[in-house]
Amino acid sequence: MKVSVDKDTCIGCGVCASICPDVFEMDDEGKAQALVTETDLECAKEAAESCPTGSITVE
Repeated sequence: MKVSVDKDTCIGCGVCASICPDVFEMDDEGKAQALVTETDLECAKEAAESCPTGSITVE
């Protein structure tokens, strides 16, 4: 699965990093970023579904 974060719409709530810390972290600006661009971890999908702004794309 390919993972990406739209930093323009991210509000920095941190839910993705708490759900899937192997894939997401918060950057110096307090916004989410993907640590990897591809993963097989199902938690990446859960993080995308839990994002309140829909800023995470998992394809």
